[in-house]
Amino acid sequence: MLQLIKILFGLGLSYLLGSIPTAYIAGKFYKGIDIREHGSRNVGATNVFRVLGKVPGTIVLVIDILKGVLAVALVSSFLGLESNIFYILFGMASVCGHNWTVFLNFKGGKGVATSLGVLIGLTIKIISIRAVLALAVLIWAGVFIGFGYVSLASIVSVIFLPLLMLVFTHSFELVVLGVVFCVFVVIRHRPNIQRLLDGKESKVKMPFLKKIVKF
Repeated sequence: MLQLIKILFGLGLSYLLGSIPTAYIAGKFYKGIDIREHGSRNVGATNVFRVLGKVPGTIVLVIDILKGVLAVALVSSFLGLESNIFYILFGMASVCGHNWTVFLNFKGGKGVATSLGVLIGLTIKIISIRAVLALAVLIWAGVFIGFGYVSLASIVSVIFLPLLMLVFTHSFELVVLGVVFCVFVVIRHRPNIQRLLDGKESKVKMPFLKKIVKF
């Protein structure tokens, strides 16, 4: 019974951690606006970069990543639930919190940054997953630099995630996590996919690439 209580508490805590609407808070704090009414209207770091600028965007990105890291690496340790299945469950709960936050009528971001945080948290607990994370990040960077779309880079890299886990013969539960993250990201990016097909994704100037790239 105590074990079950710990698990339920961990899931709830991880969900609430992921639910912190950092992009919404940043919009209110920096400009007194509702970020859901500006830019792409998404409650995520990319839209904060677009609407509020680099500093708020970076802060939101880092915090959204940390939400996933802490759910995996801290909540499990705090509750003494040290096994792969609990790392994965708590990580998934944090991503669900970010995507469907209780604080914004269960409407949230797209989960990419928090999913990345979960993977980073897993590398702290499961050393063998570091190669998968490194390759997924390289795929993201390659697609982004090659095509200039953040959304496309996110979709392609997450599609490769479960495949990479299979190649590196990770456990069944980790492969399932990769599949779930893939489904989550693709579903949350459906409007982006349509805009990509229509050639209507908005453009943002990225000086470090010395060209206009599309988000």
